[in-house]
Amino acid sequence: MQSQSAQHQETPHLRIFNGTEETQGELAVPELEAGCSLETVLTAWHEATVRLEQTHEILQSEVRRLNEELERKNKELALNARLADLGRMASHVAHEVRNSLVPVTLYVELLKRRLLENPGSLEILTKIEAGFTALDVTVNDLLNFTSHREPRWASFLATELIQEVCDALKPQLDAQSIQVLVEVEQSAQLTADREMLRRAVLNLALNALDAMANGGELVITAFEGPHGFMLEVADSGNGVNHNQLEKVFEPFFTTKSNGTGLGLAIVQRIAEAHGGRITAMNCPEGGAAFTIELPARQQLKRMAA
Repeated sequence: MQSQSAQHQETPHLRIFNGTEETQGELAVPELEAGCSLETVLTAWHEATVRLEQTHEILQSEVRRLNEELERKNKELALNARLADLGRMASHVAHEVRNSLVPVTLYVELLKRRLLENPGSLEILTKIEAGFTALDVTVNDLLNFTSHREPRWASFLATELIQEVCDALKPQLDAQSIQVLVEVEQSAQLTADREMLRRAVLNLALNALDAMANGGELVITAFEGPHGFMLEVADSGNGVNHNQLEKVFEPFFTTKSNGTGLGLAIVQRIAEAHGGRITAMNCPEGGAAFTIELPARQQLKRMAA
């Protein structure tokens, strides 16, 4: 009896019972019959040790995954905090610049009327006016980027929205000799914030025009698929550098010498506000395509309710 008690004290963590589950941190081994050999005990102990090692590896892998996810979330929080501060500053600057632009633009228009009979001065004034227009576009980009309003839901025809954007860009399209191809069903209907989506399509179209300074083809496609509404704007330019495809939607990232880097970031924000997303890819035949994917209308209607 004493020898059995001593043997039990020497192996306090070896618990013999039916089943293979671990209980309270103790290793479980298969049930051993009374009087079993030492070899059987060692085999059972080895099996329990292997299971413990496997569990330890699984736990280590899970800890690494959680640490990586935590690090990624912390980076996202830090970026969002910086963008929030930058957004507040940009909003203030944009409002101040716009307030200064309004009277200057009016004075330029008055001066333009007085110089109608002076072609040389009128040409210089037109260039100044173009500079103010570009500055106004930058201000609008800043204001749209810092705006966080919720969508105002409504149903409308996609063709009317796209035609409105094309009409607004017609002078620039003609000046750059760009052909427009619209592939949209007349009955295709959208449930979204019309003004926000118009801004998104306009930004994508302007981005495409920048990629085709020497002419090309602008293709706008829209259709309702099984998983939602797809709206694609493609160009026949040089495409996007493969290493930059993942960065094009980052705020203030731009490959243009005079770009703000906010146009595509605004489009992404608009898509996400509608519960959707935007993707970018290079076309096999050349150029780039940007696709806005919106959830199915039934889901959008539930979001709008």
